[in-house]
Amino acid sequence: MAEHTSSSITIEAAPADVMGVIADFARYPEWTGEVKEAEVLETDDSGRAEKVRLLLDAGAIKDDHTLAYTWTGANEVSWTLVKSQMLRSLDGSYRLTAVGDRTEVTYQLTVDVKIPMLGMIKRKAEKVIIDRALAGLKKRVESAA
Repeated sequence: MAEHTSSSITIEAAPADVMGVIADFARYPEWTGEVKEAEVLETDDSGRAEKVRLLLDAGAIKDDHTLAYTWTGANEVSWTLVKSQMLRSLDGSYRLTAVGDRTEVTYQLTVDVKIPMLGMIKRKAEKVIIDRALAGLKKRVESAA
């Protein structure tokens, strides 16, 4: 079973505001750093993205891939890899927890690449992706507030 990397951050905003930024895939290139393009391919009955194509450049990991998203209530979204040029798997989730008038965001990520890569290097890449995404999310949400 693949190991996952997880990290959390507290954002000075309500969970709905944080999830609004997470769900706005078209704007990912403006704040994520690694995502250069994002295109929603399919949506559910509520208008939330179910399948998204992302062009990623995360240093050691560069890829054009498609993810399938599952929304659990208003405070959790998870994803799995549908297709990729470089990745064997890319599974992750954002879980939001209200803490007073703030939100704790936990990001979990598991990446497996098709090319051989030492586990230590892979986990470091996961950690970099998570830390940059959480910092970008915090800055984006708090600057909009």
